Amino acid sequence: MALTALGIDTLLPAFDDVRAEFGLASDATQVAGLVTAFIVGLGLGQLPAGILADRYGRRAVLWGGLAVYVVGAAAAALAPSLGLMIAARFLWGLGAAGPRVAVMAMVRDAYSGAAMAKQMSSIMSIFLIVPMLAPALGAGLLAIGPWQLTIWLCVVVAGLIFVASLYLPPTQPVTDREPLSVRGMWSDWRTVLSTPGTFGWIAATVVMTGSFMSYIASSENIIDEVFGLKRWFVLTFAAVALVMAFATATNGRLVESVGLRRILVVVACGQVATTATLCTVVLATGGTPPFALFLPILISVLMCQQVLMVNINSAAMMPLGHVAGSAAALIGAAPQVFGALIGSRIDAAFNGTVTPLAIAFVVGSVLSGLAIRQALGVTAPKVVEPVVATAA
Repeated sequence: MALTALGIDTLLPAFDDVRAEFGLASDATQVAGLVTAFIVGLGLGQLPAGILADRYGRRAVLWGGLAVYVVGAAAAALAPSLGLMIAARFLWGLGAAGPRVAVMAMVRDAYSGAAMAKQMSSIMSIFLIVPMLAPALGAGLLAIGPWQLTIWLCVVVAGLIFVASLYLPPTQPVTDREPLSVRGMWSDWRTVLSTPGTFGWIAATVVMTGSFMSYIASSENIIDEVFGLKRWFVLTFAAVALVMAFATATNGRLVESVGLRRILVVVACGQVATTATLCTVVLATGGTPPFALFLPILISVLMCQQVLMVNINSAAMMPLGHVAGSAAALIGAAPQVFGALIGSRIDAAFNGTVTPLAIAFVVGSVLSGLAIRQALGVTAPKVVEPVVATAA
């Protein structure tokens, strides 16, 4: 799962070098396309990955995704133009989809109920440590060599993960696999999309992913141009990721005793409150609030988002164990594709202030809250309440 964050965040400190490499202005926003293309590839790649995972097993999809990941990364490092590099980033994202879908399906194979939510929280806590370390690793590599080193690092890590994955046990019995067919594919997708609550869960994650992807893609510009703290970018990015990881880990301990339904309701309300506070502060200061005030409010918003994303994914996957690969693909693909497109529109509105981002956060929190309410209204209570479960 961490390969996604590694592929995005190690490159962020190299954006200035990429601009210089391809003759762009120092404040050019075209490099944000490197993030958007990766995320769109990640989203689209999950659909075939999910189909194949249900029919050929989770490990086969994991390994195939790693191979495409390496090819896409190498192509990005060797690209002679920004356009070709963006195309390679799309391929790179396609490869990252395999491991992501495989992990989600493996967890659903082995766990159910609140135990699954606890496992997902643990995985996401580790996943969030990567954004804390990746920019620092990227900056360190830039200090000793060309910006392409930040990409070759991802290739090396993918190779190491392949070796480690050889020791993963199969989680899906061979007897549960279905032959590959168009009819079977449509049947699985129809099962996922017709399950009560699925559309609400997906809608909530789409709008939250849109604002979150905008934050990821524009964070460098915001720290540099709005606050003039470019040298503190890596440290700031790491601090935000660390707090998000702490929130996710705490969620893992609470979800079994408190229950998903209650956590979803409380945190969704908290998200509306924190985004409204952020937007009020930003508008009151003309879009350039004091950094010491902006950062803690932003962290509160992102903490709420992260906890909601983990629990929404768990709630959505719980009734879909028999089609876990397709479910992981559809539930993961929609937010990545549509969320990335929404995020790119927010990025384009950047005007030297944090006003567009703050407005996007508050609108997204209201819409996601309504979607969560709809999903909870049509979902059986037992699906999102604590369930005692053990590893299969």
